This record gives sequence, C-alpha cells and structure tokens, in this order.
Amino acid sequence: MSHRKLDNKHTKLERMSDTTDALRHTDSGILFSTGLMKPQTEIQAAPDLKAIDSTIESSRDWLIERQNPEGWWCAELEADTTLESYFILFKTLFGHRDDPKIPKLAKVIRECILPEGAWNIYEGGPPEISISCLSYFAMKLAGVPASDPDMIKSRDAILKMGGVVKANTYTKYYLAFFDQYDWDHCPAIPPEMILLPKVSPIHIYDMSSWSRTIFVPLGIIYALKPVCIVPPECQIDELFVGGREHADLRLQRDDKPVTWKNFFLLTDKALKIAQKFPIDPVRKFAIRKAEEWMLERFPMSGGLSAILPAMMNSVIALKCLGYAEDHPLVKEGIRELDALEIYDEKTDSIRVQPCVSPVWDTCISVYAMGQTGIDRHHPAMKKGASWLLSKQTKHPGDWQHKNPAPPGGWYFEFLNEFYPDVDDTCMTLMALQHVDAPEGEEVQRAAMERGLVWMLGMQNDDGGWASFDKGNDKDFLTKVPFADHNAMIDPSTSDITSRVIESLSFFKSKGFDLNHPVIQRGIEFIKKDQCEDGSWFGRWGVNYIYGTWQVLRGMKLIGEDMNKGWLRRGVEWFLRHQNEDGGWGESILSYEDPSTKGIGTRTPSQTAWALMGLISANQVESQAVRRGVKYLLDTQTSDGTWNETDWTGTGFPKVFYLKYHYYRHYFPMMALAQYRTAKK
Repeated sequence: MSHRKLDNKHTKLERMSDTTDALRHTDSGILFSTGLMKPQTEIQAAPDLKAIDSTIESSRDWLIERQNPEGWWCAELEADTTLESYFILFKTLFGHRDDPKIPKLAKVIRECILPEGAWNIYEGGPPEISISCLSYFAMKLAGVPASDPDMIKSRDAILKMGGVVKANTYTKYYLAFFDQYDWDHCPAIPPEMILLPKVSPIHIYDMSSWSRTIFVPLGIIYALKPVCIVPPECQIDELFVGGREHADLRLQRDDKPVTWKNFFLLTDKALKIAQKFPIDPVRKFAIRKAEEWMLERFPMSGGLSAILPAMMNSVIALKCLGYAEDHPLVKEGIRELDALEIYDEKTDSIRVQPCVSPVWDTCISVYAMGQTGIDRHHPAMKKGASWLLSKQTKHPGDWQHKNPAPPGGWYFEFLNEFYPDVDDTCMTLMALQHVDAPEGEEVQRAAMERGLVWMLGMQNDDGGWASFDKGNDKDFLTKVPFADHNAMIDPSTSDITSRVIESLSFFKSKGFDLNHPVIQRGIEFIKKDQCEDGSWFGRWGVNYIYGTWQVLRGMKLIGEDMNKGWLRRGVEWFLRHQNEDGGWGESILSYEDPSTKGIGTRTPSQTAWALMGLISANQVESQAVRRGVKYLLDTQTSDGTWNETDWTGTGFPKVFYLKYHYYRHYFPMMALAQYRTAKK
C-alpha cells in the first residue's frame, strides 16, 4: 500500500480545516493558523543579522576544523544493535568465539536494552521483535547466561511480542546458520534466480540494488545451508512460545485466497519440493553463476555494494563455497567489515556502522559552505571539490542494464564503483557549482557534464527519480516471502526528484528551466505524489518534513510560482506543525502511523529543513520563520555546532533507520545562510 493511501484516512479532517481555518496574512508578514498551531500572542522581531553572521561563521569554522587533510568529511553513521549482533554471529560462524572484540560489541548491545527488556530500531522507538531476537542470541554467544536479570527480562519481552517466529526473514536466516531456526521454514532464496533472463517477469535487476547484492550471496548460502552448532547454553529454544518443538513455523498466508503473497507462498512451497528431486546440475550451475556475479563486483568496491549486509553475506558465501579464511578475497572482505567498527576508548566498547558516508557528508558540507558565501577559492572548498572529482564513477555498473548513459554518477562511500546513486550525484553537482576545483575549469566542467548526462538517464517513465536504479518499481515483488525488509524495489520518490530539479536549476544555461520537458515530467510526478494534507512523504529522511522541504526548495529554484495552490498547501502544512518553542520535529513513528506526521520533539536538522522550505516559499518575513531562526540561534553550542539526540535519517522505512551525526550541523548552517540571502 502506498504512503498516500495510508495517509488519506488521517488527513481528511485536516483537508476540511484547510478550508475553514485558512492562514491569515497581514501586511507585516505575520502568519498564523487557527488549526494545529496556536496563534502567537508575542510578535517575534526579525533576527539580528549580525548574530546570524556570527552563528554562520562559527558553524563554518567548526566544520572546516573537521575536514580530513585529503579533503573529505565523514561523520559516524549510527544505527541499531542489529549491526553489533551481526558481528558477533559472524565471528562465531568463523570459529572465533574467543575474539576479544566480542565482549566490547556485547557491551553496546547491553547498553541499548530497553527498560522492559527488548530492543528498538531507533532512538526512542518501541520494542521490535527481530532486533530483540538477534540481540538476545548475540548476548548469549558473548557468554551472557540466560539467568542474567537482563536476559530474563529480554526473554519475557520477546515472548510477549510473539516469540522468534514473528521475526523477519533475515533474522531467521541468521538464526538458521546456527540451527536456532529450521532451514526448511525459511523462505526459499534460490540461486537459480541469477539465471532468469531480463525478458522474464522477474529477474535480479527488478530488485533494488541493495536487495540484489544482499540476496545473490544469500541464494548461495541458502543452497548450501551452513550450520554452525553452538553449545546448549547458547541456544534460544526459550524464545519460542510454548517451546520450539510446539512452534508453528509455517509462513503465514493472507486471509484472502488470491493475493500476491499467497501466490509467492505457493511458489516457495513448490521450490522446496523441487529441491528433493535430482536437479544438482542446474543448481550447481546457478551457484557458479551467482559466485561469478558476486566476484565481478568485488573490485573497485569497499566490499560488495559497500553496505554491511551484502558485505557480510558475500564473505559467508565465500566460506560456504570453500574459500579458506586466509584467501585474499576473504581477508579483504573481513578487512572491509572491520573498517566499519568504531572503538570507544571511554567505554571500552565497539560500535558498528552499516556503511560510511564520506561522499554524502562532503558534498553537503561543500554545498552548505558555498551558500554561506565562502570564497570559491577557499582551501577547504578546493580540497573538498578535488576529492569529490576523484570519486566520480568511471566504469559501468548495475544501473547500465536500464540506463545506457556512460558512467558519471557519484556513490555514497569511499569506494563503490558499481553503485552510484542519484542523490549523491545531484548533491555533488550542486556542490561543484560553488567552488573552483584545482584541477581546472575544463576538467571540472567535463565531470559535471558526465554527471548531468548520467543523472538525466536515470529519470523513470513516471517522471520521477529513484536512488540507485531506473524502472525498479514492480510492486508485486514486495510480496515475495523474503521481502519483509521493506526495500525490495527502488521506485521514484518526491524527495530525490525535487533535489534533482534543484540541481538542474543550476543548468539553466543548458535550457533546464521550468518549461523543459524533463522538468515538467518531474513536477507532474511530484504533484501526483502529494499527500491530501499538502505534505510529501520523505523516503530518505524523517519524514514528511524532509519530503515537503525538498519539494518547496526544488520548485523555488526552478522558477515555479510559489503561490500556486498545491505549493501553498505544503506551506500551510509546515505552519500547522511548528512547535510552540519555534522548532520543528517529527518522530520516526510517522512511518508507521501517519497521524503522527509532523509531530515530535524539535530537532536542529528538521527545524532547518522546515525553515528552508518556508524560505523557499517566500515566507522569510513570517513569524514562523523568525521563530525558527531564533531557535537555531539560541541553541547553537559554544563551540559552534548543535546537539541532536533523535534520529532523522531513513534507511528502509519501518525496518531500518539512521542517525547521520552531521545532519545536526550542516543543515542548520545551510538554513541560516538561506535566510540571510533571502533578507538581502
């Protein structure tokens, strides 16, 4: 079901209030709503521009001080304890239960136990069954006994949520590695899927890039079904309601007889029956082709796809295929996984990142500093631009199966040549508009031309842009039994489409203005994707604040009339959801419950997003903007940054979330710079 349909039932009343409680405008630019946001009795004066200058300068200094000598920025990318659990399971699978890192990983897991005994998938979130099962098992492998008070509480919390049978497919696979779940009751991920031609209704390039790189090696693992027996004290039979021997492990069908889910469940059953027949030659051929596909993508990558699940699965697949632990490919794979660890000396613990974000942090940092008016020749800008130019892809990747354009995109990590993405590409193109790289104008212009051509080639038939793939929108694939990670496809989204349009606004000399067909198709997609209450869903940031900001910003820069009704509704949505303290905040809970959209504790990053959206919509003199700017000015720390506890980054909605540790910094700096520019 789309987010728009989920949103409808919660927004009809808001649509009615949009009509009867319309915004009031005064000549002084004061705006208030008689809807969700209470009118302010105290009029906020325009912020002092000298104070803004000082805040911007100190925030810019803070950022420059943290630039790597090579030119890049890269903050920690924080996620949930699934990652530390994976590392403990991985080391155990390789026979290293005595690894001194395991207690340090387990310390992080223990610190994240909720009072009721479970674990959650984001800061402040509710208990979640899959992460709780994995974390509990990892704690046991780390030597924490079942009699430990924390473990007793965790066991009871997991059973209360339905036990391990309620966990997702990926969790069940990792438990099956250790005979803690039955392989026969894990959804089939047949390696034969690698053999399906592109003309078939389903093939691997219909999966999102991240799913593809996760499931191809997992198909090898499924076919070979490794089992690592652990001691009785490490087993988790107690997590099955009524005991493992009485548990119903069958994959649950839909109540309606004819659904895509039930169709794929029948297919799963047929695949498992077929495995009992002599099909060894076909399976062996499929395993070999899957191995070849995987090995082809190892070079020029920081591990397969440079994301933890694919990286780890690929190394486990190599082990299953008989590669020794001292084989160069296995050693390199383990080295890349180790690079995701962050050792904390203060607590003697190890946190794990799902990947690293240097290109993303660097292109946003350069773009944000460029908007502050920093000199194009500033050393920090030149070093950042030079480093970004070195990260442009030069070789074909998976995207070329549907986009024939030559290489030219940018990826997210230090190295990921096969998987550039649209978001990093358009953000880098905008960053390079604000700096003169030391490589010279001709080299820089040629790189930007290549990036532009590649990005244009990624536009989907619906007019929008997705992240890594083109034409990757077969919704029925989300119903396959192993698709419960909620990220099986990579369809167009308004946040990325709007950012692409924002980046195209810098190429007006090439004809990319409001009337360009590419732009018009993008705008039509965005208009169709608007929620009934005027907001837009945020696929890659939390959530409707993120999506709505991106739309308003993109439309402003491309020259759209910001007084048009559909855009005014986005403005009104922002104004209704400003907190009384002047900031904006939205909980990750809004992905599960749209009635909570736009509601949450204020955060610097989300306040900055809302401000940039409103400033783009010509609201620079509004009370809402003045109060939001005041909040950012008042909350900057003495060393020039902002503090933020809540997570505002999105991996896979409803499944996996992120905390980008620089979001709290460069977005407020960017918002204040845009405010200052709009005031001039």
